[in-house]
Amino acid sequence: MEESTIWWLAAGAIVVAELLTGTFYLLMVALGLVAAALGAHAGLPMAFQIVAAAAVGGGAVVAWYQLKKRRPGDPSARADRSVNLDVGETLLIESWNPDGTTTVKYRGAQWTAIHRPGITPATGMHRVAEVVGNRLLVDPL
Repeated sequence: MEESTIWWLAAGAIVVAELLTGTFYLLMVALGLVAAALGAHAGLPMAFQIVAAAAVGGGAVVAWYQLKKRRPGDPSARADRSVNLDVGETLLIESWNPDGTTTVKYRGAQWTAIHRPGITPATGMHRVAEVVGNRLLVDPL
């Protein structure tokens, strides 16, 4: 069996494994195996094929990791409007307790509202930023 055939079969197996697991990094490893297969088609010795697979696959994994690390993460489900319909709603806060909480009437029930750490509590209209357990985390408008 040709060396290039072995590399192509390995790349195909890694792609199948990626489809079964959903790990995008396996596609980067498959790119390295494709580079080795192309090196085999070009007639490179086995050592250079292995180096090509390691360099391209490893480089792609590192590059993807760095790119993914720089992008901001998805908001938590507690702060996602499509998951929690309370996020973004406004309410009136008339007073704050010394412990940084307040009780507000919202959706026909009494809720405990809290403010973000480092923000001085103020009265007036606030927007629900997150739902933390059974408390509303609010930001002033």
